[in-house]
Parts: sequence; C-alpha cells; structure tokens
Amino acid sequence: MTMSNTGGRRRPPTIHDVAREAGVSRGTVSRVLNGGHYVSPAAQEAVNAAIRRTGYVVNRHARSLITGRSDSVGFLLTEPQERFFEDPNFNVLLSGCTQALAAHDIPLLLMLAGTKDERRRITRYITAGHVDGVLLVSSHSGDPVAEELRGAGVPLVQCGKPMGLRSKVSYVAADDRDGARDMVRHLLSLGRRRIGVVNGPLDTPGGVDRLAGYKEVLTEAGIPVDERLVVTGDYSRASGEAGAERLLTQAPDLDALFVASDLMAQGALAALRRAGRRVPEDVSVGGFDDSTAATEATPALTTVRQPYDRISAEMVRLLLAQIAGEEPAAVILPTELVLRDST
Repeated sequence: MTMSNTGGRRRPPTIHDVAREAGVSRGTVSRVLNGGHYVSPAAQEAVNAAIRRTGYVVNRHARSLITGRSDSVGFLLTEPQERFFEDPNFNVLLSGCTQALAAHDIPLLLMLAGTKDERRRITRYITAGHVDGVLLVSSHSGDPVAEELRGAGVPLVQCGKPMGLRSKVSYVAADDRDGARDMVRHLLSLGRRRIGVVNGPLDTPGGVDRLAGYKEVLTEAGIPVDERLVVTGDYSRASGEAGAERLLTQAPDLDALFVASDLMAQGALAALRRAGRRVPEDVSVGGFDDSTAATEATPALTTVRQPYDRISAEMVRLLLAQIAGEEPAAVILPTELVLRDST
C-alpha cells in the first residue's frame, strides 16, 4: 500500500504504481486489465505479479466509463418472492452462478420480479445498461421479459428451454422428458400400474416435458393414460399436497405417484400420510430435482437428479461468450435416477 502526501495516510495503489512495480507502461497495465490483448505473456505475468504485490484493486466505475460495461451480471427470477425462499433449487442455482462468475471477478446481482410492475421496473433497469447480461430463471410462456431483453440486445441465458419466443435465446436445461421416463419406468419395474402424476405448470418447459415423458412410458407399456391420474401443481409444497389429495379422490386405487418436483413431493407425502397410505408399501413416490427437499423428506425421496452445478457453470459460460460477442447457443444436460426409501 502506498503512502499519501497528507498526514501519512495510506492511499490505495494506482495503475501507475502497478506499472512502476512491473517495469512496464501504464498502457500495458491497462491492456492486461481489459483482457490481455496485444500483451506478451512475460509482460502479462509481470503485471499480474505486480497487482498481487501492490494489492491493486480495479476501479470498476472508472473502467465502466471507458469500456461501456458494468462488469456485473443479473440473476433474474420471474417468480413471487416467497418462491425464492421456499424452493431450494433457486438458491442452489444462485450459489452456483455466483461461484462461476467469481472465478472471473464478476459480481452477480439478484433480481426478483414476480409481478408485472416488478418485471417492468427490472426490465427498464437492465436495458439502461446497469448489467452486462442476464441469467433468467423460471420464465413462463407469455412472460415478455426474455423477448424484451433480447429485442434490446441484452445478452441473455435462460435456465430451461424457452417457450413461445420469436427470437433466438441461449439456454441450459436438464433433459426433463428423459428424466421423467426414467422415473416412470422405475415405478413400472416395481409392479406399479396405477401411477398418478402431480405435474408442474404447463406454461413451463419442465411441466410440458415431464408430463410428456410420463405419458410416453405408459403408452410404451400398453397402459392407457387415465386423465383422472393427472393433476397440475405450481412446484410449491402446498400444490403437491393439494394435488395428491385430488388424485386420492379421483383415483383411490393409485399405487404410485410421480411428482414433478421434490418440494411438491413433500406435500404429496403429507397428504398420503393423512389418508393412511404407507410409503412405499401402499404407494411408491418419486420426485424430481434431487434437492434438499428430497433428503429431508420422510421417507427420503427417490428422485431425478438435475445437475445444478453443471447447469450453473454452463449458463455462466454461455452468457460470458455472448457478452464477448458470440452467438446464442443451447446446452441440454442428462439427468440421473437416484434411488431412496420412497419407492
């Protein structure tokens, strides 16, 4: 740390201090800080070593005035605020994206926009240039946010396959359909034939694809799809409980449940206990996600694991590539069946 000329107070090191310590020009230091273009490996190493020795910290505000970038990324959740605190998947994604961006020294801004007014305000904020790009989570079909951001030229990566968008959007998704197929095949292998499903919303890609996987496997097995065994929730615990109660009324002979999220499955387990149904003796139950809700459930849930660590890393990779000027791209990752006590 360098001494100031007034009162012996220490002042933060500057880019001039780094240049002097490294034995290079201020322009070379500036080029290293802005990506290392046209800098020799030896000069880059000298500058990086000088930064470590002096403790220099980039003045992000000053750099943003030069580059036109904010050096930050938004994590936008278009769900009501209470869902962020209830659903453990959102926190896992947020943590994974934060860690992936930290490797690039880029902070992540959490943005919650569950109402039309909130979405309008957040969209205004983003398009004003306050972030360089957006990681969009839980966007429903008909939600205009993704379309508006892409129309404004904002780099964007969505978690889950986009629905109903006219413009091309980067996305990272788990293979929801294949994961559902694995779960239903597992339930059939146990001898279960009256398999109910508490599905996710049909205006989300997971809701559409998980239901499609459920129906495909039953059809392949020669079992007609009975609509009395199909209900829809909203991925909340309460909707899983209400959905299981409806199924028990509509199809009291059900012997298995595929629930399209672990959180909903917790609710379904509560409904089954209240109805006197033993799990897994009377009804086998499978969830989806492999979140903490699966391991905290009683009994512990058999579920479909989404690779959230890889999803987070890929979302960040695609977003940084877009910010650097690359075209949108898509990644679909495989899921894994995890067997526990509920089946």
